[in-house]
Amino acid sequence: MHEAQLLFSKVIDNNDVQALTRFGITERMLPTEGDRQVFRFINDYAAQNRGQAPSYAVVSDNCPDFVYAPQVGDSYEYLTRKVKEQSAMLEFVELAENEIPKKYEELGFKDIFSFFEWLQSEVESIKIRTNVREKIGRTLEEIKSEFLAEYKKREVGKSFKRWDTPFPRLTSEISGWFSGDVYGIIGESGRGKTYLAIKIVDSLLRQGANVLVKSFEVKEYVWISRLISVATANDELLTDELGRKLGLPNKRILSGNLDDEIRDKFVEVVELLDEYYPGQLYFQGKSSSELTRTLDDLERELLQGEIDAVFIDPFYGLNDVYGKNVNKTTGGAAEQAASRFEQIIGDNDVVGFYTVQASVEKKKRDDEGNRELKLPTRDQVKTSMRLLDIATNLIGFDSVEKEGIAMVGIEKGRNGGEDFTLELTALFDYGVLKEMETGEAEASHFDF
Repeated sequence: MHEAQLLFSKVIDNNDVQALTRFGITERMLPTEGDRQVFRFINDYAAQNRGQAPSYAVVSDNCPDFVYAPQVGDSYEYLTRKVKEQSAMLEFVELAENEIPKKYEELGFKDIFSFFEWLQSEVESIKIRTNVREKIGRTLEEIKSEFLAEYKKREVGKSFKRWDTPFPRLTSEISGWFSGDVYGIIGESGRGKTYLAIKIVDSLLRQGANVLVKSFEVKEYVWISRLISVATANDELLTDELGRKLGLPNKRILSGNLDDEIRDKFVEVVELLDEYYPGQLYFQGKSSSELTRTLDDLERELLQGEIDAVFIDPFYGLNDVYGKNVNKTTGGAAEQAASRFEQIIGDNDVVGFYTVQASVEKKKRDDEGNRELKLPTRDQVKTSMRLLDIATNLIGFDSVEKEGIAMVGIEKGRNGGEDFTLELTALFDYGVLKEMETGEAEASHFDF
């Protein structure tokens, strides 16, 4: 007699049909059609009789394959574990004998890594379905000692990491970027989301963070040229006729049209670039062979190196956003991708950033025809709401490059900060994106 029959006998003797639910036994886990018939009968009987279990005699009369075992001494935990172990084994045998050969024929010779990803996903699904959970959670008695130890680590800065934002007033408002948290940047197309991202990356690198950037829409040369403009603007390398402190001109770098004096400074900056930041940049740009597009790749990359922060620009550049989804609902893949991203960020204790596009209604203009700054709201983002929900802070961004102004604001703040806004000076071509009220300039890293 196998464990499923023993389990059913114990449920009947104890009048405890709910044990099947408590221990996660489903019809799919049972090895034979006879077992599945007994499972259905017991549950149907309970549903019609206020949760009561049928007698063994009634079950035997209605289910010919049922073999009753009186006074089963084994625990529910033991019996359900054995049922799930057998189910896992049978599912894997079925997978190995039927599905694996078919899938290998389909993918193996053409894309072995896609085959491996499929196999890993299938095995993980079996594991999840047949997992034995003996505890529903941790008690306060179990938690207290570890909680106090974690607090003491945080007192001396040995647990989570915190990084300043590029803007002191924003840092004061949200206390900075915290490892294990996700931060979303929303804005209209062409309004400078990537410039804000680069400003944040520059700030993190200056603080010694190692940053992985996946830039799905901007190629390496363009992205690095903007970083150089941002970095040199931060060091106030140039001064224009108005006395404004600027960085190297981005458009002229892109066109290869720098004046001789500025060109010499540009070359020197590039030659010093690998020694400039205390932190390390790991960059994957559009069309480069290094660029990977799945969350499995991201998880592998985070496990490979000492990464402190990761930037996904934009989030919908990930293939997972458009893949298959378990619940087969519209947008289900994007929802799953957002949840998986949050999990990866938390498991690896890094800071996660993503950008996503918003569609804002037609902008208002003043009497002189100038467009007004208007931060996007979460309901103007055409993406899975789950992606917005995982963000500790959802940061709205808008700019009017012609006017040299921008605004950043907190659209959502899990720890406060909602409705906070900050006006910025924005001269993107010269790498300038800073608070309107500037303090004493930071000392230059480049020695000119």
